[in-house]
Amino acid sequence: MTAVTGSTAVHSARQGFESLERETRVASLPVKGELPPWLQGSLIRTGPAKWEVGERTMSHWFDGLAMLHRFSFTGQTVSYANRFLDGRAYRAARERNAISYSEFATDPCRSLFQRVSAMFSPQFSDNANVNLVKLGERFIAMTETPIPVQFDKETLAAAGVAYRPPGQLTTAHPHMDRATKGMLNYAAKLGPKSSYRFFRLGPEQRSPELIGAQSVREPAYVHSFGVTSRWLVLAEFPLVVNPLRLALSGRPYIENYRWRPELGTRFHLFDRGHGEALGPFETDPRFAFHHVNAFEDGDEVVVDVCTFGDAQIVEDLYLERLRGGKPVSPAHLERFRISSASGTVSSERLLDEPIELPRINYLRCNEHPYRYVWGVGFGSGWIDRIVKGDVVARQASVWSEEGCFPGEPVFVAAPGGEDEDHGVLLSIVFDGRKGCSFLLVLDARSLQELARAEVPHHIPFGFHGQFAP
Repeated sequence: MTAVTGSTAVHSARQGFESLERETRVASLPVKGELPPWLQGSLIRTGPAKWEVGERTMSHWFDGLAMLHRFSFTGQTVSYANRFLDGRAYRAARERNAISYSEFATDPCRSLFQRVSAMFSPQFSDNANVNLVKLGERFIAMTETPIPVQFDKETLAAAGVAYRPPGQLTTAHPHMDRATKGMLNYAAKLGPKSSYRFFRLGPEQRSPELIGAQSVREPAYVHSFGVTSRWLVLAEFPLVVNPLRLALSGRPYIENYRWRPELGTRFHLFDRGHGEALGPFETDPRFAFHHVNAFEDGDEVVVDVCTFGDAQIVEDLYLERLRGGKPVSPAHLERFRISSASGTVSSERLLDEPIELPRINYLRCNEHPYRYVWGVGFGSGWIDRIVKGDVVARQASVWSEEGCFPGEPVFVAAPGGEDEDHGVLLSIVFDGRKGCSFLLVLDARSLQELARAEVPHHIPFGFHGQFAP
């Protein structure tokens, strides 16, 4: 394993931001190495795949039209299929050859009348390119607009709207409700009286159950949240928006948010039983996309988050910058301790190694103290390594390979494994030397390579996925 040099990395990573037009199915990919015999099931991922529509190019990495990718494991055979998520945003782009729905940082250039009309009869995008979940027997692709799309695991065909969250904005990072095997998630209701809302959705339900709510004048940008056995943890970072501005400014969604560091970071704790909120508990300004884990330690709530010093990362991820090879800001794993007794928040950095797109042994450790986190790291201006962090020993180990750029490492626990890190990591890696991608299988304990399965084309850099046994 060798580190990637900066010049090589910047040059060869660019193709990972190029559109993929091709849908394909491959019954058996070439496999190097040996797969664990217990690894049976499918890794399914969603992510942006097409940024050019008609004469326009979308503005941001987060805007690309969603594509599903599935790697299925049977013995030593790995099959592959990909398919665009055939929702109304994709169909409108294909049929009209134009961007027809507002995305994260791209607007379809509507008139003022159309924007105001959309405020009262919103046309939300269903371009679910961020994450996916399995809820009961349903597979659901998600983004931050409130239209999660159900799809068929075998054909990857879209099957309509899965449910309707109680707000105009939501997260693509729900948590499992251990008691019901349902979903816990967040939504922001925007209007003259805006509010943060948490809701529960059972495996067979189509209508969410509201758990708790709190009014807010200028909602913060929320990408994920934390959960303990008692609390839902909402972190308000000081990137905030005036809801009226969203309708009247004529600017894309994220460009209406303003960085206001004087607000600091404010944590709110919502009781999972009756919805009552405690807080805010205030600390210095940060920005973050991803919570890692949260748990209770006496009267303190411990919240681990991959944080940035400010919201510059949003600007860093504009497509023109990424295709131009400009470096992005790194995130660091930070631990916050919220004392409900004293009303104070303390913080400390857990690892020196930067880390983002974090994963843990979720079924075993979420809501509980844990030791290991896996994610991606930045050593050359872009993601070029897989990181394993030990939050007890406060140290990290790294996998990297010259010219290769890994995606989020999805942890899959070995059946009956006694240790928290007994399992494998699955990561889609873009090989800049060959111009194509491969699925990498690592031992989660040692980060040693077990196998790789090569795909006949590049897979654009994406975000999140899940393993379905």
